[in-house]
Amino acid sequence: MRCPKCGSRDDKVIDSRQSRDGSSIRRRRQCLKCKYRFTTYEEIERSDLRVVKRDRTHEPFDRRKLAASIAKAFEKRSTSLLTLEDIVNEIVHDLETSGREVPSSVIGAKVLEKLRGIDEVAYLRYASVHQRFQDVDQFVDAIHTLGRRIKPNALQRELFPPETVQEKSDVAPARSRDTTVKDHGRV
Repeated sequence: MRCPKCGSRDDKVIDSRQSRDGSSIRRRRQCLKCKYRFTTYEEIERSDLRVVKRDRTHEPFDRRKLAASIAKAFEKRSTSLLTLEDIVNEIVHDLETSGREVPSSVIGAKVLEKLRGIDEVAYLRYASVHQRFQDVDQFVDAIHTLGRRIKPNALQRELFPPETVQEKSDVAPARSRDTTVKDHGRV
């Protein structure tokens, strides 16, 4: 391994750790010549996965291209890099277990599926490129589709549903007579 500062090939490994998902190893190294510290990552080379493009050409799968396209969709959004890394790791794992050749449309569909649950704006940005939106009507249709979709937390009932006006008027006389009525955490 060459030192990024001085180019020397002599270094020592100071620390090694596995990544959270166990797919790579992070190594902290120190150059023996200039004492510069740097980080390297070791992971399994997966050269057998190929992408079938829209024009029927084949190319090797590039994890960096996938990560860059997802990062572009999240540009100027408040999403952590760990979330982006997790999305990429999940998609790559799905692709690796699905076969040796994967159509680019399948990759795009998997990305859209992940983005839909995390950030709707990022979903629309990615969809506009993946689905090749030609005009504003296609954006509007995609927005309406998102609006019709049931949000994940909408399926769960509220723990304390908001009280209606009639319920408050029924409860008010009881409280004036009995001050020991529990309010379940409401102030």
